[in-house]
Amino acid sequence: MIRGKDICKKFDGFQALDHASFHVSKGGVYGLVGPNGAGKSTLLRHVTGIFRQDSGEVLVEGEPIFENREMKEKMAFIPDDIFYFRQASILSMKKYYQGIYSRFDAEAFEKLRQSFSYLDFSLPIRRMSKGMQKQAAFVLAISLRPEILVLDEPVDGLDPVMRRQIWSILLGEVSERGMTVLISSHNLRELEDVCDSVGIMNQGKVVLERSLEELQGGITKIQMAFSGEVPDFGEDFQILHQAAQGKVTMMIVRGKPEWVTERVAEFQPMIMDVLPLTLEEVFIYELGGKEYEVKEIFL
Repeated sequence: MIRGKDICKKFDGFQALDHASFHVSKGGVYGLVGPNGAGKSTLLRHVTGIFRQDSGEVLVEGEPIFENREMKEKMAFIPDDIFYFRQASILSMKKYYQGIYSRFDAEAFEKLRQSFSYLDFSLPIRRMSKGMQKQAAFVLAISLRPEILVLDEPVDGLDPVMRRQIWSILLGEVSERGMTVLISSHNLRELEDVCDSVGIMNQGKVVLERSLEELQGGITKIQMAFSGEVPDFGEDFQILHQAAQGKVTMMIVRGKPEWVTERVAEFQPMIMDVLPLTLEEVFIYELGGKEYEVKEIFL
């Protein structure tokens, strides 16, 4: 559906994207994560055809996206820094979009207007709070009935109830219409609930791309206790993180749970339990291991 291959982009000598490659499947929800400055927003602006890459290619349904009007009409984009005309309200932007997008669905707009009834649709969007601006952008974007929805920090500034409502509508569109969603977000806990696949970015590259199931299945979090010292499991037992509290040791180990538990069981632990691994933990240890951990600071 969306494919990027060896995308490079420089701004005033700064390498924002450095041979970034990725693939978003049709009808899926793809989460793009990474530290600040990794190149996530820049990559999204290439996917939506706002920026033109210096080299490499960005294809949507097999076609280059830059200056591709037909393909862009199938796409909606909500950036982190939302911008509308100075005096534009949601209603005036509706008329503007209707004149540009043949796919604009007025009936869907009215249904969303009822769901977001506390929004003043005649108030200039610039006078709304950041959270309300995000909701306004969401109403307009979904009304376009896009085949592809690209989101940069989509629920930043929203309260928990509204976040849940936004995700519910998004997943409904994916389920009912097969809409493809590409999301960049720092909220890894929420992405864990909605994404099929995840790409981890760092220093302008997509350093890892997997389905969420594969990503979480490649690292194991295990809790165990031994009657004596924690044994040496060997060189092939790659420990990404280790912490102890009394006799109980918790380890995050590279490898599938089956292999890790079999290996630990050989040393006859008193207790052994595989714990759920969060996307946040996967992100920390895949991206930089111990060097990327949040360290305790004493002042």
